[in-house]
Amino acid sequence: MTNPPSERFFRIQRMAKTTLRALHILGVAGAGGGILLQVPDEHWRIYWIMTMVSGVLLMAWEVLRDWTWLIQMKGVLTIAKLVILMCFIILPEYKPALVTMIILLSVVVTHGPSSLRHYSIIHGRQIHGKDEIKG
Repeated sequence: MTNPPSERFFRIQRMAKTTLRALHILGVAGAGGGILLQVPDEHWRIYWIMTMVSGVLLMAWEVLRDWTWLIQMKGVLTIAKLVILMCFIILPEYKPALVTMIILLSVVVTHGPSSLRHYSIIHGRQIHGKDEIKG
């Protein structure tokens, strides 16, 4: 059994993740607005980079913390957002619709009920971490 993190470490970790989320939301707002309003790429590219970097870091954070995130709906839907994002390459004329789908999925992932977010597609039930998986 591991010792819980110290209160100071917990606060630093929480602030770091909150900062990453804030940068991610700012990036999505800038890039999403640029895409939706069909503004030239060079005006919102920095927001795009901010979104991608913070998104990768947030995903890595979740997977390293607990790999079961990948089989819970919150991870599966995040991966679905990445698949939609890749459609930007093959369907560039649909970027506004695709970014809208990504934003709507983000709301479900972030604000959906716990029963949805923690549902494991492998186990067919809610799991809240690797400790609940036998064997």
